[in-house]
Amino acid sequence: MMKRKLRINGHSHLLPYPEEIPEFMQEKGIFWVDKDRKFMLQKDWKRPVTDSSFFLNEKLEWMARNKIDHAVVLNLSQLYGNGLRVEEMKKALRFQNDFNARIQHEHPTKFTCGFVVHPGFLRSACWEIERCVEQLGLQLLCLPTHYMDSIGTWRCIFDEENEPLFELANTYNLAVEIHPYDGEKFIKLENTSWRFHLIWMLAQCGDAYHFLTLNGYQEKFPNMRTCFAHGGQLSQINLGRRIQGFDGRPDLFEGKHHPRKAVGHKNIFFDTLVHDTGGLELLIKNQGAKQVIMGLDDPYPLGEMESEKQSSYPGKILDLAIKNKIINQIEYEAIWEDNVITWLCGDDENAKEKLINRILN
Repeated sequence: MMKRKLRINGHSHLLPYPEEIPEFMQEKGIFWVDKDRKFMLQKDWKRPVTDSSFFLNEKLEWMARNKIDHAVVLNLSQLYGNGLRVEEMKKALRFQNDFNARIQHEHPTKFTCGFVVHPGFLRSACWEIERCVEQLGLQLLCLPTHYMDSIGTWRCIFDEENEPLFELANTYNLAVEIHPYDGEKFIKLENTSWRFHLIWMLAQCGDAYHFLTLNGYQEKFPNMRTCFAHGGQLSQINLGRRIQGFDGRPDLFEGKHHPRKAVGHKNIFFDTLVHDTGGLELLIKNQGAKQVIMGLDDPYPLGEMESEKQSSYPGKILDLAIKNKIINQIEYEAIWEDNVITWLCGDDENAKEKLINRILN
């Protein structure tokens, strides 16, 4: 008898309940949630909690209502640790990682959770990778597109000095998630009209993809599989320009890998969160349907959530894609299940079987 196909959301987020967040996080202005669960806050910053499914029990109800079998929970972008003092950063990131590990341990059928490190402090980051994999049993490394190094300079995550991180990811057969944030801290524009979420986050993903592929890390670290959030959307429309730039100015790319070599590579994935079928069609035409995973970015308002204004619901873009013949039924099911599992497990068939059995209990 054939098993039913799973619906796995490869891009989800989860807030701790206010009482789960250590007091030092609020005392230092790092991150907290108000007792009424209306806002998430940092020093001089707050954002409304726009859906009850930010929290665990409500998330489980939301998943059941929308027939989502399993979710990949990323770290919170607010906890990348940029600009924090070293000891505060270590404690904050450790809290995030321990929280995610507990969620996965207590709800193994429902969640696979990621962990985060700060590349600006490389040795500590490597130790934290080892701890999260060997002690906590986590297999998904979450990294920002950009980070502040120890002398206050903003850098791309795929700078060559970070290769020790990728060597460890390769050794441990890790999935890697690349997610943008903090653009307003290094892009010198007024933070208005949500420009950093609507425009610059996509540019940040494009920049990180640029350097991953120029450095040929998809080949150099064959057991590391990288997924770009939000469809790596600018990377798709910008592909031709990068190719022409590489061909037209080879003097600027000495020792680098041609952009064409990375297109459709089996170790580079993108989620579906591009908001329209035209964007999804371009992504699939460029990279192939096998490199695309379901990503809802729930429960953020830029995620694929229930919305009367947009007549939207979780999974709508894939339903439209199959209706418009952008994908077929086999590709549709693979984006929901097989591709997510391949991103998480790679070619390790035992790991794939173990994950599927964990989801199916």
